[in-house]
Amino acid sequence: MPQSHIPVIALHGGAGTILPSKITPEQETALHAALHACLKAGLDLLQQGASALDAVTASVTALEDDPLFNAGRGAVFTSDLTHEMDAAVMDGATRDCGAIAGICGPRHPVLAARAVMEKSEHVLLTGNGAARFCATADLEMKPAAWFGTDNRRAAAEAELERRRLNLPDDGDPARKHGTVGAVACDSRGHLAAATSTGGMTAKLPGRVGDSPVIGAGTWADDETLAMSATGHGEYFIRWAAGHEIDARMRWAGQSLKQAAGDVVAELGGRGGSGGLVAVDRHGNLTLPFNSPGMYRAWCGRDGQIHTGIYGGQDQGTVDA
Repeated sequence: MPQSHIPVIALHGGAGTILPSKITPEQETALHAALHACLKAGLDLLQQGASALDAVTASVTALEDDPLFNAGRGAVFTSDLTHEMDAAVMDGATRDCGAIAGICGPRHPVLAARAVMEKSEHVLLTGNGAARFCATADLEMKPAAWFGTDNRRAAAEAELERRRLNLPDDGDPARKHGTVGAVACDSRGHLAAATSTGGMTAKLPGRVGDSPVIGAGTWADDETLAMSATGHGEYFIRWAAGHEIDARMRWAGQSLKQAAGDVVAELGGRGGSGGLVAVDRHGNLTLPFNSPGMYRAWCGRDGQIHTGIYGGQDQGTVDA
C-alpha cells in the first residue's frame, strides 16, 4: 500500500423523498451550507494529518449539532415522544469498533460510541447499562429537552394521529431515513466510518436500526472499504449491507462502485430504500442511493468540497 495518500472524505445527512418541490430556496441554501460546513470539519483535520477516525468523528459531531439532521440535536421522537439515539464508529486499520443504542443524554452520541470502543472491552452497549456507562465516560451531557425541535415533535404527532385514525400511509420513506454518517481515507491510507441517528419518526420504543450494527449500517476495513448507510434500517440489517459489499470486493474482486451500487440497487428492489457513502483503500469514493434524494457532501482527490441533495449527475461514483 502506498505510504502517502491524498486524504478524501464523504458524508451523508439522510435520504428519502427529497424533491425540489418540497424544499424552499432558502432551505436548500441552508442545507448546502450545513453539509459543506460539516464536511469541512473533518476535511480540515485530514489535511492537517489527522487520522480517518478523528476526521469522521469530527464531521459526525458537527452533523449531530445541527438540528437540520436527525441525529443528536434534532433527533426524531419515538411513539412515546421520547428520544432514543444510536451511533457507531469503526477503525479500518484495526477493526476496532464501538456502538451505542437507545440512549438519550450525551450531546454527541458518536462520541459515546467511540468511548465504548476506547474505554470498554465491548462493542455495543444499550439501554440502562449504556446510560450508566455514558455517565462515567467524560461525555458532555444534555437534558432530553435539548435534543427535540418543534418540527420533529410535530412530525411525530402527525404520524401518531395518522395511525390513530387508521389513515393510509402516504409512503414517504423519509420517516425511516434520518441518519448521518461519514467515511474517510487518511494520508496513511487508513479507513474509518462513523454513523449516528435518532431513528425512525414515531418508532416503537426499543427499536434499533442498522446504524449501530457493525457490518450493516457501519463498516470499515483497510483491505476493502469504509461505509456508512442511511435508509430503512431493517433492510440494511437483513442484507448485512456493509459486510456484503466487503465480501463482494474481497472475494469476487468487484470494484467499490460495482459492489456498493449493486447492493443499494438490490435493496431498493426489495423495498429497502436508502443509500450510503463509501471509500475504498485507494481513496475512491462512491455515494449510491435508490431514493429520490440523499443529503451528501464529499471531497475527493480534487481537493474541492461538493454537496448534493437530489438525484442527478453527481449520484453514484465520484471521480476522486
